[in-house]
Amino acid sequence: MIQFARKLKGILEKAGKADSATVDALIAQARSQHRPLSELVVKQGLVSERELLALVGAAANIPPIDIDRVAVNTEILSDVPAEVAHQFRVFPVDKIGNLLTIAVANPFDVLKLDDLRLRTRCELRPVLSTEEAIERRIAAAYKSDRESIEEMMSELGESGDIELKEGATDDENMDLAAISDEASPVVKIVNKLISDACGAGVSDIHIEPAEKRVIVRYRRDGRLVEVMSLPKAMQNNLTSRLKIMAKLDIAEKQRPQDGKFQMRMGRKAIDFRVSILPVVWGEKTVLRILDSSNLALDLSSLGFEEKSMSDYRWAIERPYGMILVTGPTGSGKSTTLYSAVRHIADPEINLVTVEDPVEYTLDGINQVPVNPKRGLTFAGALRSILRQDPDVVLLGEIRDTETLEIAVKAALTGHLVLSTLHTNDAVSTVTRMVDMGMDPFMVASSTILICAQRLVRQLCTHCKRPADIPRTALHTAGLSDEDIDGPEVQMFEAVGCNRCNNGYKGRFALLETLRMTDRVKRAVVERANVQDIKEIALEEGMLTLRRCALLNFLRGRTSLEEVERSTMCD
Repeated sequence: MIQFARKLKGILEKAGKADSATVDALIAQARSQHRPLSELVVKQGLVSERELLALVGAAANIPPIDIDRVAVNTEILSDVPAEVAHQFRVFPVDKIGNLLTIAVANPFDVLKLDDLRLRTRCELRPVLSTEEAIERRIAAAYKSDRESIEEMMSELGESGDIELKEGATDDENMDLAAISDEASPVVKIVNKLISDACGAGVSDIHIEPAEKRVIVRYRRDGRLVEVMSLPKAMQNNLTSRLKIMAKLDIAEKQRPQDGKFQMRMGRKAIDFRVSILPVVWGEKTVLRILDSSNLALDLSSLGFEEKSMSDYRWAIERPYGMILVTGPTGSGKSTTLYSAVRHIADPEINLVTVEDPVEYTLDGINQVPVNPKRGLTFAGALRSILRQDPDVVLLGEIRDTETLEIAVKAALTGHLVLSTLHTNDAVSTVTRMVDMGMDPFMVASSTILICAQRLVRQLCTHCKRPADIPRTALHTAGLSDEDIDGPEVQMFEAVGCNRCNNGYKGRFALLETLRMTDRVKRAVVERANVQDIKEIALEEGMLTLRRCALLNFLRGRTSLEEVERSTMCD
């Protein structure tokens, strides 16, 4: 926005349409109101919309276009999903071969155009429009997704009874782009649900049977949102289709089942984990979307606080010991561990992982999938791995005492062991390990770092607004006067717009790190309680999850409500 504002200021001044002071005032107003500068320029009467497009188009050497008169080419909407269109503020106009004509509001942002070129895998031919017109066309064009689903459902008739056979899962049908016009309506609907979810950055799809309908919900930015209600008559067909895709037993309806499949979207392969669970009104299906292109494997891209990142880097570069990352399901533990594995990986070391299941495949790393049905448990796999001369071992999860004992012994005998546990914070992990039967001395000797992780929703940069929060509420949240009166404090609150999810867009990770220093080890061996260990860690500089969240709130990255929701007060 700053770059475009400067360019537009120069264009208007050169054309004699406004002086510097007038444009500077409009730039300040645009920033404070989170509105496009071009919109304010037109509303102030400095130029008409047509004149503005002509001036900017001449400066950027690209043609302007009246986007409202352009017919929507529905075939190319899949090349630029709604999420991408909103994120980059562009609208696909036409496509010939690999050349995509795209309407843009800011033709000077070459970095954004380069990113878009990578996302679409097309050569771009930009044409010029205004931001407001582009947003109108996006809203009008992509809202038809719901209508297309309804058209598919109408093909089913009143009963929705369509026979599904295993032959429907030939390899070519697992490519979304290969679905033909003659494909079953159920197949089309399933693929449409998957395509929409992937385009919107969804992490899970929930298909839930109710008494008189089937509810479809997407988990986006950690929150479930109902997106669709389908006829009850479609329930069995939807479940059967997904079972076939995941190679599960269609006839079995009374036991839970788990499977996986892969689909291609363009040139990108996306993996799906499928879980089927019998409930009162039928079988509930949950699809976990595993898109490796969204996996941040570079440590610096994780965005942790400097102290937390320093502790984590120090630990993963040790030659031996145990590192534990704790937190609830879906808190980003796997991403954090994979990033460490990628950082450590080297042709000179033997790095092995044991996972249930293997979520993302990594080149050059030996990954072992657990299979309890065939007797391959975490403990059994770990025993075998230790006979394979490993240097680094990643355990997907420590679930029982046997696995914990082997992991501790491995850490004590010259191996670097990384794993996860389900606990609320870093300090309570120590007592959890003792409760599982480990001697406190063994815990203190083997463990070098314990982390606790959470994902927090990030405020939408387009609609967030400054927050006026009473000082007493800030104190109650855990902030001091020194924090509140800091020189760079920016406090914002969620608003909500058509580009975000109720004021939030995306998530970032918080990491609490408990480094096993001599004082902490001594307290663990002496069986000190959780609070005593925590006080020692805080004295030595540990940042709690709450403190990490509050620091990001003070930077304007998230809201105080989100801090309260996602972390406990210390």
